[in-house]
Amino acid sequence: MTEGVPRRRPARESAARTYPRALPIVPVRARGLTVEGADGRRYLDCLSGAGTLALGHNHPVVLEAIRKVLDSGAPLNVPDLATPVEDAFVAELRRTLPPGLADHAHVRFCGPSASEAVETATALVRAATGRAPVVALTGADHGTPPADAGTADAGTAGAADRAADGGSPRDDRCPDRCPFGTAGTDGTEAAVRWTEATLASSSPAAVPAGMLVEPVHGECGVLPAPDGWMRATRRITAARGVPLIVDETLTGVGRTGTFWAVGHSGVTPDVMILSEAIGGSLPLAAVIHHDDLALPHPFAPAGPFRGNQLALAAGTATLAHVREHRLAERAATVGARMLSQLRELAGEFPCIGGARGRGLMIGVELVTASRAADARGVRDEAGTAVPAGALGPPPSPGADAHRTCPAASALAATVQRECLRRGLIVGLARRHPGVVRLLPPLTITDEQASAVLDRLADALTAAARAHPDGSGGSHGSGESDGSGESDGSDASNGPSRRPAHRPYGHDDRADNIDHTDRGDHTDRGDQTDRDDHTDRDDQVQRGDPADRAARSR
Repeated sequence: MTEGVPRRRPARESAARTYPRALPIVPVRARGLTVEGADGRRYLDCLSGAGTLALGHNHPVVLEAIRKVLDSGAPLNVPDLATPVEDAFVAELRRTLPPGLADHAHVRFCGPSASEAVETATALVRAATGRAPVVALTGADHGTPPADAGTADAGTAGAADRAADGGSPRDDRCPDRCPFGTAGTDGTEAAVRWTEATLASSSPAAVPAGMLVEPVHGECGVLPAPDGWMRATRRITAARGVPLIVDETLTGVGRTGTFWAVGHSGVTPDVMILSEAIGGSLPLAAVIHHDDLALPHPFAPAGPFRGNQLALAAGTATLAHVREHRLAERAATVGARMLSQLRELAGEFPCIGGARGRGLMIGVELVTASRAADARGVRDEAGTAVPAGALGPPPSPGADAHRTCPAASALAATVQRECLRRGLIVGLARRHPGVVRLLPPLTITDEQASAVLDRLADALTAAARAHPDGSGGSHGSGESDGSGESDGSDASNGPSRRPAHRPYGHDDRADNIDHTDRGDHTDRGDQTDRDDHTDRDDQVQRGDPADRAARSR
């Protein structure tokens, strides 16, 4: 039955599909980090349902919560009606909210997508303030809101995100991603001045109804906003009476190393947009707002699926498990270790322009290696260098043709394919496809994290052989246009050291671990994770020996 699935899909479904183009697998079983395809191959899944699976696939506490609702005979969808399941979710959610908001929070359920949550949040601040414009950042991905959402572009994303004060700017070979031509404290200050000038330039009649930000721009290349900029933005918006809306769709539920990513800066927003991981693998979205913005009447269409009891139960179980077992702290520890090792790996691969992120939200930017060492700053269309700190209009994120360190999106697509051949599922940033994204579940073990990095390193070795200059130029029928789509030919990727259909590392313990409760202990530190499987004598196969030999050379 499963053999013809990939063949039948194109004839039955729209061509507007993204993941199957880069990930031609048919998953039939999954547990924790591991996914098994219909052909018996196992994969380490660092896509995690596009970040929706905080606890990985089919975690026992999630399955138990879902079964409990099903067995109770309770209605499965009751929009806005009070139920014990909804009450438990709201109570658990309030326990996790940032100080300053938890005691004043109102929860507004909406349709289960991030787009509907953004629409609900913008409608809320417009109704509460009586104003219309909502300011957002260049390149942000707020759930693809409708065209009439009325958001205005503040143009600060590149500077605000790339000038991160939470990490060393020297970790990136390409500081020119900051549109102000600087980084670190200087970049943060430039971004703050830009933000202040943008809001101050508005006439009293045109004061925005709200400002919408992401703590980390995920689809734009995993760009963390600097804590200093977040705090300054909170001060600026508060002084002008502009509600601050923080979109935690991609960053919430422990993903970045704090339960909500605003915890890094200590900012208390007026509105929070929540989706994806809060449903515990099922569709769920909500808008949290301060009671100052509460309205006595409905203010936006909310959709009929805002009372999904299975999603609410799964979400309650997920929120409680992450909180009780301190998995956000675990994500911070493991993520910092992975980032450190990825930055060391950049010394072996000139095509790695930078490794960045927070917690277990990690991006590896691939660039044209032959030009990475020459990066000095932003250049205009004529090739003239823009002075550091210049406050001219910043280019849109991804406008790499005008930069000295262009992203190599085709190389990234090749790395993604080579990862899949080695049993590792990774994603590419949608708006910046030169960035390979790692979004493993918070339950990932130390052993599995090592296996992920080993397979990624092996994939980089193979891809670098196919793209010796890191440019990702045309070199065969297996070329990708950056979307990750390939015609299936591996002729350009060098000789394969493993048969195309043979499971990569099928004897790898990392593939076989029943690890759904790994990392659920408070004494995680440097403790070696242990395998509860019966095949304890199996050893982790750390990648392809030929790839390792090539790397050592």
